Amino acid sequence: MGGPGGPNGGGYGYPQPGATQAPPGPGGFPQQPPRPQGPATWTATIGPDREYFMAMMQRSGPEAAGLNLPAYSPEQQRTLTGNQITIGRRRHSTGDTPDIDLSTPPEDPGVSHQHAVLVQQPDGSWAVVDQNSTNGTTVNGSDEPIQPFVPVPLQDGDRVHVGAWTTITIRRG
Repeated sequence: MGGPGGPNGGGYGYPQPGATQAPPGPGGFPQQPPRPQGPATWTATIGPDREYFMAMMQRSGPEAAGLNLPAYSPEQQRTLTGNQITIGRRRHSTGDTPDIDLSTPPEDPGVSHQHAVLVQQPDGSWAVVDQNSTNGTTVNGSDEPIQPFVPVPLQDGDRVHVGAWTTITIRRG
């Protein structure tokens, strides 16, 4: 008879002959297969950076003497979506506005209109590409600007420096 506890086994939680079952996990319950993970969410935090500003002032010529770090400039947070995020200042003559617009008060005067681009990589991570900006783009406090038009891969926590005081911190999660 084929009922519970019958000659074919089965019933009452016993596996049928030939049935496969996941190995027990914690507490003796069958483990669930891992859920597929979607692409990671990346964010950018944009704001003034006193340490970067002081380093820029030491490297700059007399034209920088009149610059002051803004007393108040709230950090901006943005989720990185799409294939690329443009960084720069709005061009008033044409109305062109980059995705990360650094022309809002207090405007960073060292940022070019088309300064840099964050570009999504095939694995979902991001890279920064300087767009041949006037003052260059640096990463993680380096003294040397990155090469124009050459993608520089970014890791979780990397800091992209543009203009006189702006740092964009890239976070995964």
